[in-house]
Amino acid sequence: MAAKITKNRKKVTDKIEIGKLYEIQEAVKLLKEVSTTKFDASVDIDLRLGVDPRKANQMVRGTITLPHGTGKEKTVLVLCTPDKEEEAKAAGAEFVGLDDMIQKISEGWLGFDAVVAMPQVMPKIGKVARVLGPRGLMPNPKTGTVTPNIGDTVKEIKKGKISFKVDKYGIIHSSVGRLSFDAQKLEDNIFDFVSLVNKLKPVASKGTYLLSFYISSTMSPSIAVDPKSIKR
Repeated sequence: MAAKITKNRKKVTDKIEIGKLYEIQEAVKLLKEVSTTKFDASVDIDLRLGVDPRKANQMVRGTITLPHGTGKEKTVLVLCTPDKEEEAKAAGAEFVGLDDMIQKISEGWLGFDAVVAMPQVMPKIGKVARVLGPRGLMPNPKTGTVTPNIGDTVKEIKKGKISFKVDKYGIIHSSVGRLSFDAQKLEDNIFDFVSLVNKLKPVASKGTYLLSFYISSTMSPSIAVDPKSIKR
């Protein structure tokens, strides 16, 4: 038996024309109209790419500091040697340590949104790779979270730096702001994010690269966006 659609849900979904690709400005305006949550919902983007993520030469991943941030304050854990602890704390890291933190993680603690680590401590972090990896929290040189520049990296994360990676279905999913952002700020963030993904097109990827492009907010319907409208 199909789930019953509430009157409010039907009212907002009726505003979205099925099969239409909206210009980005129109899509952002419509998103604000169809979002009915009482809280400041996250604005999310889903990009389906013409790549085969199973092949190493078609993997798409990167990092970006959005011009207006994501609207979410990230809690940062730094795993480092004692001589770097003060630098990490001064930069704004909430949790700093090494063996003690690794032990807490192994016991189930996950009270953080991002992990930064020094290269020389990575062998120790391998003990909790099975915990951090599936949650996208494992430090990685490719995303800049394995670095000797602890302070600068923590500051970048605090400013809104995010990492993204295409999943096994060829989709990149990321938060690009909050509904409380004005339309121009959301457009700026989306423009920069999509522009970067376009620049990361693998040489091995043939044919159409950006297959589909949707924006949505927490619990809202998705709105299809015309990729050609991401230009200035």
